[in-house]
Amino acid sequence: MNGLKGKIAIITGGADGIGKATALRFAREEAVVVVWDMNEEKGKETVALLALQGATANFMKVNTANFAEVEAATKQVVELYGKVEILINNAGITRDATLKKMTPELWQQVIDVNLTGVFNCAKCAAEVMSENGWGRIINASSVVALYGNFGQTNYVATKAGLIGMTKTMAKELGKKGITVNAVAPGFILTDMIKKMPAEVLKSMEDKVPVKRLGQPEEIAAAYAFLASDDAAYINGTVLSVDGGITT
Repeated sequence: MNGLKGKIAIITGGADGIGKATALRFAREEAVVVVWDMNEEKGKETVALLALQGATANFMKVNTANFAEVEAATKQVVELYGKVEILINNAGITRDATLKKMTPELWQQVIDVNLTGVFNCAKCAAEVMSENGWGRIINASSVVALYGNFGQTNYVATKAGLIGMTKTMAKELGKKGITVNAVAPGFILTDMIKKMPAEVLKSMEDKVPVKRLGQPEEIAAAYAFLASDDAAYINGTVLSVDGGITT
């Protein structure tokens, strides 16, 4: 991979799961890693692990759904490191329910984090990136944005919305030296997924052409590629990393 060494990278939702795997991957590529997450305990554990591996890393407790917090945290990153070069909008939540059972509160919680949170982070990061004439913004969509999913009206709406946001921001920011892309993970074997019954996991695997679930590290690799110099001419795309489930 070319171009991550010394880059200042913010990874939202970086305390656990795909976000943690991404933090570890970026640290291996010698980027400066800033983890934003609401889980202070796990966030600090992740940063401590990165430090043990010799990486420059920092944790900030940030509610990405709150614009004022994002704006303040962005300024803090600039104060510490001089700039922001890479933003991985990985933070996201689920509040699943069928349309009949979904309350306005469940709807709004997911919209606030998964959609408004991405807007908040992208807006603040893009302002800093524009000043330097270089940047990478990568948004976490999902394969469910492409085909829907039972009981996830709120989640699917946000992930589909991110695709439209990605393409629009790519058109607006490309001339400023900033590329904006999205990754659409399929069934990924996170700790939460591992807790599902064996028969459910087997049924998920059977739906995937490669007959296995993905690993968090495989999504992290996609993030790292899109953030690198090797992907400099990729802008406004959605990269499905799903074992072929959307083919």
